[in-house]
Amino acid sequence: MEEQSKNTISEEEKQFHGRPSRPKGGLITMPFIFANEICEKLAVVGFHANMISYLTTQLHLPLTKAANTLTNFSGTSSLTPLIGAFLADSFAGRFWTITFASIIYQIGMTLLTISAIIPTLRPPPCKGEEVCVVANTAQLSILYIALLLGALGSGGIRPCVVAFGADQFDESDPKQTTKTWNYFNWYYFCMGAANLVAVTVLVYIQDNVGWGLGLGIPTVAMFLSVIAFVGGFRLYRHLIPSGSPFTRLAQVAVSAFRKRKLSMVSAPTLLYTNDEIDAPISLGGNLTHTKHMSFLDKAAIVTEEDNLKPGEIPNLWKLNTVHRVEELKSVIRMGPIGASGILLITAYAQQGTFSLQQAKTMNRHLTKSFQIPAGSMSVFTTVSMLSTIVFYDRFLVKIARKFTGLERGITFLHRMGVGFVISIIATLVAGFVEIKRKHVAIEHGLLDKPHTMVPISFLWLIPQYSLHGVAEAFMSIGHLEFFYDQAPESMRSTAMALFWMAISIGNYVSTLLVTLVHKFSAKPDGSNWLPDNNLNRGKLEYFYWLITLLQVVNLVYYLWCAKIYTYKPVQVHHSKEVNSPVRDELQLSDRSFS
Repeated sequence: MEEQSKNTISEEEKQFHGRPSRPKGGLITMPFIFANEICEKLAVVGFHANMISYLTTQLHLPLTKAANTLTNFSGTSSLTPLIGAFLADSFAGRFWTITFASIIYQIGMTLLTISAIIPTLRPPPCKGEEVCVVANTAQLSILYIALLLGALGSGGIRPCVVAFGADQFDESDPKQTTKTWNYFNWYYFCMGAANLVAVTVLVYIQDNVGWGLGLGIPTVAMFLSVIAFVGGFRLYRHLIPSGSPFTRLAQVAVSAFRKRKLSMVSAPTLLYTNDEIDAPISLGGNLTHTKHMSFLDKAAIVTEEDNLKPGEIPNLWKLNTVHRVEELKSVIRMGPIGASGILLITAYAQQGTFSLQQAKTMNRHLTKSFQIPAGSMSVFTTVSMLSTIVFYDRFLVKIARKFTGLERGITFLHRMGVGFVISIIATLVAGFVEIKRKHVAIEHGLLDKPHTMVPISFLWLIPQYSLHGVAEAFMSIGHLEFFYDQAPESMRSTAMALFWMAISIGNYVSTLLVTLVHKFSAKPDGSNWLPDNNLNRGKLEYFYWLITLLQVVNLVYYLWCAKIYTYKPVQVHHSKEVNSPVRDELQLSDRSFS
């Protein structure tokens, strides 16, 4: 199978380059991929980090509508990767999907920048205490079109760039020293570094220089990201798409349903296997039979009606191989664990909405003449995340390795669990900080003066922002590793799409939660947990603690799912020397990186 993998890549190289060349992939491709990711992330975060301020101060949208617009955009941007993953895994390939999606995103960014430069494309500035004019339908239409193009572009970039980078490392090669879990840490570190620049430099420019330049810089960065990525074309490993994974999953489901009345065979060895038709989708090894979800095994029972003849490919809507059945089982098993990350994203989403609004009311001055922009508060999340990644990769892994024997230190399931616990602490702390902020506002008679600065330092917000960063370093990277590792190898773009879909649902849950709390906490006297115009009169701490309670329930659910989870077993085919006989080895996939 390893030989088959090399042949497949070699044929791809001939197709693209016309002649054999140096082995593709490896560390030499990382500068191009990471340059693309850094520029792309600079554009995305520079666009998103301070967007709540743009919507409320430039387009004059009410706070809850602006918050929901932002989380809906984030949710849609994380849902469209299913489309991008389908295109990449089915026929387009990851390289071309990333390239064309980046161009679409570029168009959306350009449109938004133009709308920020031309005065007629946004409402007039507010005058004193007069009621601000809200953006009209035409002006909002431009915003929504730009957001839609951005969401579509993200759909092609997000699921493919992580998997494409991981594809550059062939861990079946004994000369390959870089492990995929190292790559995920580096990938997240580069994303964090881009975040850091975006939430400091770009947000400062947006707040103090102008939105035209503040959005123009990430637009140019997006253009440079496309150039950087395409520049490494001849160095990449280009894996040939193996056909629609969704079709294969549907074929297994249909054939299992058709044979639902059959009795199970006496031994798994009697189920149908065919290495020839599975070769393009099992380059790293065949998935072996597992005892769970045995009703799906009926898709691999050979009957007389199948009319199976030697050397012929069966009708896959009637008969499937064990490998294809196990692909569907793997996807189903991933569901509960993947879904557990949704509420962490819901908690994390509040940093860009209500936590940012908290910061806007607080004293953010570092000197008499300089104050930190509210949109830059997430710098503390980013710094804590980057610090945690470095500490984890350089120190914690080595310490944990002595106790666990795993090269990666701890499993990705343990890593996710640590992140869940820290996220619970973060939202719990956030509630107490809000009580403190309102107490100071009451002491100084500012309860009904929402636009007056409350004399309390922004430093009170650092613990909640920092804890969210630590939680992300553990949970999000563990989540990413889980999806890539446990997904069938021919569905890794799709797996990355599932990762982003969990983020999408988390943002939509945030929108739903905000809407429901805003509606049902409203009282006849006008008070509300989440008021539109005066945060001092709200009960934001109750909202934070509601999220905390939901996360506690989610943690119990996750621990149960992790306890019963069955890792994906792979029959790995490899040889230590070129002329030696191929040796089979059964591995649990979570150990294959260690």
